[in-house]
Amino acid sequence: MNALSLLNPFRTTSSWDPLQEITSLENRLDKFFGRPLLSTNGNGGSESMTVARWSPLVDITEDDKEYLVKAELPDLKKEEVKITVENGELTISGERKIEKEEKNKKFHRIERSYGSFVRSFTLPEGVSGDKVSADFKNGLLEVHLPKDEKARPKAIEVKVS
Repeated sequence: MNALSLLNPFRTTSSWDPLQEITSLENRLDKFFGRPLLSTNGNGGSESMTVARWSPLVDITEDDKEYLVKAELPDLKKEEVKITVENGELTISGERKIEKEEKNKKFHRIERSYGSFVRSFTLPEGVSGDKVSADFKNGLLEVHLPKDEKARPKAIEVKVS
């Protein structure tokens, strides 16, 4: 034992690795923002994995008659999805449950996200919450938000005299 280690008993023998610090910070930020992060595998390499909570992907489109919300809900049944319209807000919620490990079946990797989710969207002006309808087929939820008659664009003919 040298004199320096007697003066500072908390001193470690490993050196500071700035690249390791940057990687660690990136992984923490990726985890916070729900992006894929790199993890080291047993062979010294790295592989990508996702640790984010599950939130279904949604597309929202508009035409002259309605707004259409499409949500990808794979592995869910319609009974596991709840849609509410309240106080000018559309809410889609549900839960995707993880498979239970069976005696003759081993899981080697689980990358899909599971758990409860809630997605909420403010209804646009001119949409009546009592006319909202939904269809669910093959893991795709379609929520139809019809526009009120007064909110629909109207063509006005201009007369030339």
